[in-house]
Amino acid sequence: MTQNLADTSRPAADATAHEATVSASRGWWRDAVIYQVYPRSFADSNGDGMGDLPGIRSRLPYLRDLGVDAVWLSPFYASPQADAGYDVADYRAVDPMFGDLTDADALIRDAHRLGLRVIVDLVPNHSSDRHEWFQRALREGPDSPLRERYHFRPGKGVSGELPPNDWESIFGGPAWTRTENPDGTPGDWYLHLFAPEQPDFNWDSPAVADEFRSILRFWLDMGVDGFRIDVAHGLVKAPGLPDIGGADQLKLLGNDVMPFFDQDGVHEIYRSWRAILDEYPGQRIGVAEAWTPTVQRTANYVRPDELHQAFNFQYLGTDWDAAALREVIDLSLDSMRPVDAPTTWVLSNHDVTRHATRFANEPGLGTQIRTPGDRSLGLRRARAATLLMLALPGSAYVYQGEELGLPDVTDLPDEVRQDPSFFRQAGQDGYRDGCRVPIPWSGTEAPYGFGPVAGGPSWLPQPAEWAELSVEAQTGDPTSTLELYRSALAVRRAQPDLGAGTDVEWLDAPEGTLAFRRGSFVCTVNTTGQPVRIPAPGRLLLGSADLVVDGGETVLAPDSTGWWAV
Repeated sequence: MTQNLADTSRPAADATAHEATVSASRGWWRDAVIYQVYPRSFADSNGDGMGDLPGIRSRLPYLRDLGVDAVWLSPFYASPQADAGYDVADYRAVDPMFGDLTDADALIRDAHRLGLRVIVDLVPNHSSDRHEWFQRALREGPDSPLRERYHFRPGKGVSGELPPNDWESIFGGPAWTRTENPDGTPGDWYLHLFAPEQPDFNWDSPAVADEFRSILRFWLDMGVDGFRIDVAHGLVKAPGLPDIGGADQLKLLGNDVMPFFDQDGVHEIYRSWRAILDEYPGQRIGVAEAWTPTVQRTANYVRPDELHQAFNFQYLGTDWDAAALREVIDLSLDSMRPVDAPTTWVLSNHDVTRHATRFANEPGLGTQIRTPGDRSLGLRRARAATLLMLALPGSAYVYQGEELGLPDVTDLPDEVRQDPSFFRQAGQDGYRDGCRVPIPWSGTEAPYGFGPVAGGPSWLPQPAEWAELSVEAQTGDPTSTLELYRSALAVRRAQPDLGAGTDVEWLDAPEGTLAFRRGSFVCTVNTTGQPVRIPAPGRLLLGSADLVVDGGETVLAPDSTGWWAV
């Protein structure tokens, strides 16, 4: 039931001037606003405390009315859930906790009827250790041909008791686990850059490449509009799997090209995938989750014959500082322009502390923060950062709940945490659960409409104060963060100079502020904690805070962004 472009467009009665400008030659993804749904935490249809596909389907009208263009679904495949579904046992099946393939089909069809495109997660770097291939490789022993589909290696030392090399897992500890042979003797080791339950595929094996081309077609035939590719930079490992030769490897990530990340061989894989995507009507896309040392290397993933978008993690990690923001914006645009790819902008996702909490703390603490900080300050900056992001040329990503101004839950008790890296020493900080708490929809009692029964369960506990942040509580309140997002996305659609493009025209602005023009639109940003007076650029369209216009001048409120028509 392959969908064509007409199937995925909004009904003619709902068409806007913005949508009329989206031509097949330019590509819908170039200025799309894409909403990330973390299925566990979005909506629970059956009251078991876990979000599911029917729950997502029931909330699709909310996303249409919010004003986004597409929905990206984090993994819902059959999985033992050792890493929240990023350990896939069957890439062509839905895990029963989320529903079944019939539910996935219905969700895709409903989304298309509402004018929403659907992007699904794809996890090609590793599978679950429960995957049929891996289980057979273990059962059949060292001579199994299926071992060529993973990285099995003999250990070092007198009796193979040491790992094959010095690589570390992203979740902490060695990146190798030793197997046991069918006769009970110690066996070879296998590579897992993440949890031991996530063995890495060997992409030198033709069987792996063939399998994933088949998986792509399975979901494209079902009608999905694209794929977000998990660990897109990790598929190819350096020949011989050489030692890195140093401790604290995790501190090097994002700064150097590692022998297991960002190897040039990954690009041939994505060229073959692009050929498949281009076979299907309706402009199907690939989006790279590629952590690279520089934005320039990220651009390699979106060359004209490869993928369509790549996440801009350098922007996500930038502090709330005018000079730093201008630098990363210029660098991002300059890097994508030569490959004719849209720049993407993102502030939060399921792996980092929500930006309402990051900006509530002192700068320089990174993207994993354990303290709530000044929540009022964080929300004020988060609202301003959102308007800045949505004013930039390219595509923007919104993580579920950020439109409600949700902070991270920094005080989850240890006994409820489920992030696998929390249970391993020296790995990631292990506090990703804080951004994954189920979002509030309505009511004054947990689970706040997340499930069908008041007082029912949720897989992570929700704070009592979230009753005031629910969709129901914020709807109709002109000062709420939800209504700010709705207004911003409506203005973005109505303003032809917003969205797609490759340039901004920087205007003179006092220290600590930014001002740029895009055609008949101007954006002003004050990243300081003090009001700043500047000439009013034109007619105020929208502000993240109250902006006072007085006799041809405007007072930019502390930590605020304004949109202006000129």
